[in-house]
Amino acid sequence: MIQQPITRLGMLISGFFTVFCLALMLASPVAKAAKAGVGPVTNLPLPRFASLKSDRINLREGPSKDHKTIWIYQRSGLPIEITAEFETWRRIRDSDGTEGWVLHSLLSGRRTGLVAPWMKEGTLQLHAKADETAPVVAMLQPNVQVMVKRCDGHWCRVNGEGFDGFIKQERLWGVYPEEPVE
Repeated sequence: MIQQPITRLGMLISGFFTVFCLALMLASPVAKAAKAGVGPVTNLPLPRFASLKSDRINLREGPSKDHKTIWIYQRSGLPIEITAEFETWRRIRDSDGTEGWVLHSLLSGRRTGLVAPWMKEGTLQLHAKADETAPVVAMLQPNVQVMVKRCDGHWCRVNGEGFDGFIKQERLWGVYPEEPVE
């Protein structure tokens, strides 16, 4: 058998083909999603906050109904953090750090929050305006669930049953530090 020496032209073509294939792989939607921090299914940011749509939701070990239920949520509107996507399933984490998979149809994009769930006692002030010196309109206990109306990166306008006002953004679980929410 006679072997042909590799020519410069052959090396150039081989190199070009390799670079072309790498460029195609990097331009794929999956590669873009992973690089940009967005979900491969929804193209929405990952991680991101959402809330539970129903008052009875099974949290599963994996992304299918064949996986064991590890927890049952019984609190509609509870804020959760979506950390991954797989087909119609979303991997979520709650304020306690519990993680698992739920069907996307059981989640809502409605923004809610928990008042300082890391605190075990005490109260936090809810102000009439986004200012520490503004009048206090309510005192909220840790773990109170609130509807997040908007945040400017420092203060959030929240409301709930019997209260409406502003709280420092750093005192809420369900919004990221300095995240604007409309």
